[in-house]
Amino acid sequence: MGCGVSKSDQFHKHSGKAVTTIRAAVLIQRWYRQYVARAEMRRRYTWHIFQSIEYSGEQAQIKLYNFLGYLMDNFTPASNERNLISHIFRENEVCRDAEWERYFCYKNIEVPEIYSGPHLFFPLTVEQAVGLVEAFRNKKQLHSRYVLQLLAETWKLFRMMPNINRISTCQSKEITICGDLHGQLEDLLLIFYKNGMPSLEKPYLFNGDFVDRGKDSIEILIILFAFLLVYPSEVYLNRGNHEDHIVNLRYGFTKEVLTKYKMHGKRILKLLQKIFSWLPLATVIDQKVLVLHGGISDTTDLGVLTRVDRHNYVSALRPPKKRHIISTGTSIDSDVDEDVWGTNKSFQRRASLIYPQPLGTRGSFHNRSLQDFSDRIRGKEEDDLEARKRRQSVFINRSTEKETTLTVSTDSESSDNVRDEWKQILDLLWSDPMSQDGCVPNEVRGGGCYWGPDVTEDFLNRHNLQLIIRSHECKQEGYEFCHNRKVLTLFSASNYYDVGSNRGAYVKLGPDLVPYMIQYQATSMTRELTVRQSAGRTERSALKVLREQLFAHKSDLICAFKKLDSNNTGLVSLNDWATAVESVMHLGLPWRMMRGQLVTCKSSDGTVDFNEWFNELAIKRPNTDHIDQSLLETLYRHRSTLETIFRIVDTDNSGFITIEDFRQTWKLLSVYLKMEITDEAISDLSVTIDRNQDGSIDIDEFMEAFRLTDKKSRLERGRSMFMGTATDLTKLDEDPNI
Repeated sequence: MGCGVSKSDQFHKHSGKAVTTIRAAVLIQRWYRQYVARAEMRRRYTWHIFQSIEYSGEQAQIKLYNFLGYLMDNFTPASNERNLISHIFRENEVCRDAEWERYFCYKNIEVPEIYSGPHLFFPLTVEQAVGLVEAFRNKKQLHSRYVLQLLAETWKLFRMMPNINRISTCQSKEITICGDLHGQLEDLLLIFYKNGMPSLEKPYLFNGDFVDRGKDSIEILIILFAFLLVYPSEVYLNRGNHEDHIVNLRYGFTKEVLTKYKMHGKRILKLLQKIFSWLPLATVIDQKVLVLHGGISDTTDLGVLTRVDRHNYVSALRPPKKRHIISTGTSIDSDVDEDVWGTNKSFQRRASLIYPQPLGTRGSFHNRSLQDFSDRIRGKEEDDLEARKRRQSVFINRSTEKETTLTVSTDSESSDNVRDEWKQILDLLWSDPMSQDGCVPNEVRGGGCYWGPDVTEDFLNRHNLQLIIRSHECKQEGYEFCHNRKVLTLFSASNYYDVGSNRGAYVKLGPDLVPYMIQYQATSMTRELTVRQSAGRTERSALKVLREQLFAHKSDLICAFKKLDSNNTGLVSLNDWATAVESVMHLGLPWRMMRGQLVTCKSSDGTVDFNEWFNELAIKRPNTDHIDQSLLETLYRHRSTLETIFRIVDTDNSGFITIEDFRQTWKLLSVYLKMEITDEAISDLSVTIDRNQDGSIDIDEFMEAFRLTDKKSRLERGRSMFMGTATDLTKLDEDPNI
């Protein structure tokens, strides 16, 4: 008896608290899982935006090169259009190595007394190689005389190397393997800081794509070539798909060299073109590990790759041309030999990477003009749309259906053996792995193939190997295993798309051949950001790029919206909005899920005012009301392609082109895009740009004048790719309106 609390009451009280605690824990766990799921989805679509736009640029570059090659095949030698672009196809036009060496001679170049950069004396010593690293760390530049001398010595060394290097580990040595660096010197410096510089005890293998996109490509090459000359048995380099002068035109390396070496840049680029063609194709470690840049296909054969004359493939985007001997003993390509054009023989053509079927024979186009040609290819728009659908299907599903291998349109050497060799090199430099079995054309990039685990297994068994190490693809953690851990992708350029977007990594391989991964990020800014800030910043940068792409396709998007707006209300449902955007952009993005980041002008019934939506994109453009709007949209949408053509037309690499060349460039672009651009519209545009009326146009000034700017982005401009300060990012993260 008594008035105290019974044990039963205490039990119920404690059990009630326990139930409440469990419920709270379940709610927290559910919220956290939803938070993680949303964060993962945002990470995935951010990554997808960056990769889709990157790969579409590579595809556009290959398509443009195929198109220009087709013009070379089908216009008369004396035509203005052909003369405009012919020089990029003269890959073997000067004759022998001795004559090349005279062309690259550096001895007549004086080094002024006021020069404060590093001096080189040959043969190089390790102290000089280390001195170059320190000089470039301190933003100094190597004089062009020393650059040419270093490149000449490197060229001689590469000509003595095999197509496939074979190296071995031992108990006292680990081989350090690095992936893509893409002109990011800070990554190379960090690798040397963490791992040590190349030496007799510390061998290195660099797996291609040293150049393009970053701002210090030439410095990276100089450092790598210097250590190669000092330690030829401890430093190894493989060729990547960006060690190609055609690719360099689009992605910045050509412009970088000509900017830094205005007087001798053209000779430097020509010598690098030769060096790139002599870079080894792959490396085998301990007869068990194959290191190559891109990948393999179901036809890859190391025996064939060992025997090819790799230097004939100056650009891996096309087979080598026939060489015709002239009276002086020198050889030139068939596409610059007028005698070839006089024949009436039929030429067998190969399918294009973008167009599966050839467009005709030389005979049918022998006297065609550019305008005639535009009529011939304008009818292929439906084929293009179907090709884009196939490319998207491969990108998302990595379909295993076997298709006919697509190759570049050109007159290759008649031998089937040469064509097979070229395909082997193209696959090796451009291919990517996929999760499904099989081997299909890589229509997302436009070159190479996708290969599956079954192809990997068969290849390793045939060649008695156990692992493939490749690069070529940016990975968020800097590396990624696939195909039952038998394929390792390695990427060494950290912060590739944006600060915080990805880590870089390198791998150390000892005698046990077990990869040991080291990750890093080569900027202090990432350490100042929280995980949320870093993820949010990368997402905002991706959305900035996407908004600019959407605005550049404004007219096509409006047409797509109007087809779905049968009552002309100016409104479409969110589902129709997503359908229309994908039908125009072909990026395979989850548009409905991204509507919260891209669409806020929804009405009460959930529909989208598509005219208001373009205002909401908040894209600032130059004051160009007096210029034809269709011409402007073409410029915005194909800015990189237009700049690439400008660089091709600028034969003397001066950075300027004449008004007439400017007109011819736009005519080339109009044919390439299958659209009409009037002479009057081109004239208005040229007058606007040529303000001092000197009859020439500054390419850089022109491209900068027509740059779209995302007004929503508060990130600081001019500091690498979308780079801002930590203070800016903190404010962005705290702003609820972003």
